[in-house]
Amino acid sequence: MKILTIIPTYNERENIEEIIHTILNVDKRIEILVVDDNSPDATGKIVDKIVKREKRVKIIHREKKMGLGSAYVRGFKYALKHGYDYIFEIDADFSHNPADIPRFLQEMKDNDLVLGSRYAYGISVINWPISRLLLSYFANFYARKITGVPVHDLTGGFKCFRREALDGIDLEKISSGGYAFQIEINYKVYKKAFRVKEIPITFIERREGSSKMTKKIIWEAFFLVWRLRIGSLFKKI
Repeated sequence: MKILTIIPTYNERENIEEIIHTILNVDKRIEILVVDDNSPDATGKIVDKIVKREKRVKIIHREKKMGLGSAYVRGFKYALKHGYDYIFEIDADFSHNPADIPRFLQEMKDNDLVLGSRYAYGISVINWPISRLLLSYFANFYARKITGVPVHDLTGGFKCFRREALDGIDLEKISSGGYAFQIEINYKVYKKAFRVKEIPITFIERREGSSKMTKKIIWEAFFLVWRLRIGSLFKKI
């Protein structure tokens, strides 16, 4: 069993070394791929040093900030090329708890995509202002209703794919960045009739660094769901 955890980074020097070592200690089968967008704070250089002493860590350096969606697509292509069986998404900032990884792996025995959900079993978010919590909660409600995907947390970034699920969709047609990417990838996996399951997680606001959320990201997600819905009517999935 080959397992890859993809961590996209942009200015995560405060978190990256600790998150890498924490994930590696969860399961000896896990390998890590960092996709760094030429972080001005030298996150990539820190990972380079780790790569030299830890065979389970790899890094892809990109020339500039290109966004979350394209970072994950780059990581997915790497995973498929190198024969990984399970592929995780996880944030670098400890908002996702690496200790939950074994629960994902258990559920992957019977599923093709397991999603860590903040909203499927009540609301499990810590240290967010009420305005951001409400925005996220109702954005997911909106996305679920428009796309028809029976998932409560379509924008979450902690998940695990079976390689067949990623191989079954056209990664070249993934066009979204930011949190819209999470909606798009979940939607396409679901529409291909792969088995999707949500499991509860507790999301904790980042410990160090700053959020990457912008108004542009929010509007991209708002319009994406209609593009997906209309595209499905013409079978452009």
